[in-house]
Amino acid sequence: MKSIHLDEGDFRFVAELARQRTGIQLNDSKRGLVQSRLVKRLRALNLSTIGEYIGLLRSPRGETEMVSLLNALTTNVTAFYRERHHFAHLTEAVVEPWRAQGGGRLRLWSAACSTGEEPYTLALTLLKAAPDAGRLGARILATDLDTGALDRAEAGVYRGEVVRDAVPPDLRRHFRPHDDSRVTVGPEPRALVSFGHLNLLERWPVNGPFDAIFCRNVMIYFDRETKTTLCRRLAALLRPGGFLYLGHSESLLDRRIPLRPIGGTIYERVPSEGEV
Repeated sequence: MKSIHLDEGDFRFVAELARQRTGIQLNDSKRGLVQSRLVKRLRALNLSTIGEYIGLLRSPRGETEMVSLLNALTTNVTAFYRERHHFAHLTEAVVEPWRAQGGGRLRLWSAACSTGEEPYTLALTLLKAAPDAGRLGARILATDLDTGALDRAEAGVYRGEVVRDAVPPDLRRHFRPHDDSRVTVGPEPRALVSFGHLNLLERWPVNGPFDAIFCRNVMIYFDRETKTTLCRRLAALLRPGGFLYLGHSESLLDRRIPLRPIGGTIYERVPSEGEV
C-alpha cells in the first residue's frame, strides 16, 4: 500500500466520532496513532485511501464498520495483578469479610476488562481466599467496548511466561497447557466470570449493587465532564461501603459524588441519608 496521509479534516472527523461514541479524546498528538490504526482498516477492507474509508463511514454501511473502527482506536494495556495493592485491598476489605460470614451474594465488576487479565485476576483473588467462591455466591461481570479484546478474554489463552512472571506460584494450578508456549485459564476461574460487550457512555444493561467495581485506566482518555458523569453512574451501582478502583494516574475530582478516597486510587461508597 502506498503512503497514506491523514489530513486535518479527516482526523477531526474520526476524532469526533471517537469522542461521541466512546468519550475518548484524541488530540493532535494522537494523529500518528490514528493514521496507523486507519491504515490497518484500509488493508483489511482492501481500500486505497483514507478518503475512501471516510466515505464508507459516512455511508449507510458505516455503522457496521464503526465497531471495527472503535476496536482499532482502543488501546488495550493490561496485565495479571496490575497494581497489586488493589487486589490486596480487595482481599482484606471485601473478600475475607464476605468469606468470614459464610458467603452470600458477592458481585464484582471489571468495567474495562480488555483481554481478560483483570477479571481473571479477580477470580484468582477470590479462589485464593475461598476455593469454593462460586458455590458461596461470588460472581464477576467483565465488560469492554472492544469486541476483539473480549474475544481474546473469553478464549483465556495467554503466554506461559506472562503467567509465570505475574501469577503467584500457588495459583498457577488454575492454568492448563494450551500449546508449547501458551496456557489457558482453567475451569474454576472461568466459572466465576461472565463477559459482555458494553460502551461506558451508553445505557448499561447491568444490575447492581456491586461490592467492588474496577474501572482502571479508562478515564485518562475522557474530558472532565465525562469523567464526572461516569463516576457518578459507577457510584450509583455500588452498595454502601463498596469500593471503586481507578487507575494509578486517575482521580475523582467532584466531591459531590458519594465516594470517599482511602488512598491508592481506591474510593469507598459513602452511604447517603437513609442507607445502611
